[in-house]
Amino acid sequence: MVGVEIDMVVTDSLQALELYEGIFDIERVEVSDFPKGENEVVFTLYGVRFHMLDENPEFGLIAPQPDNPISVWFNIAVPDIRETFSKAINAGCTEVQPVTEMPEFGATYAMFSDPFGYVWMLHEIHRIVSHEE
Repeated sequence: MVGVEIDMVVTDSLQALELYEGIFDIERVEVSDFPKGENEVVFTLYGVRFHMLDENPEFGLIAPQPDNPISVWFNIAVPDIRETFSKAINAGCTEVQPVTEMPEFGATYAMFSDPFGYVWMLHEIHRIVSHEE
């Protein structure tokens, strides 16, 4: 079997799962129920597998902090950007870029950071624009 899995460390994977379930249509694959610092969660989002681990410095698992996010973000194409962005903000996420129409690119974009230090870029595609355009 081959594939790609995105692994990420968060302060509390069970709380992060709750947050992400409130924002996106995710499917749980595996969820552990151990003391904080020992949990892990696997879920899929639009066919992509994510694996979250609780922060555990003893094992070198250090989570990013909301005031110092890492320089990687998740770029998610969604069917309704305004609805998804609203869910994120209402769930306690912070706006990085408001919902922004980019007609020359055929899309609408928005970005938010979550309480676990990760940045999410949303985009809704309205029409396919070629590289030459």
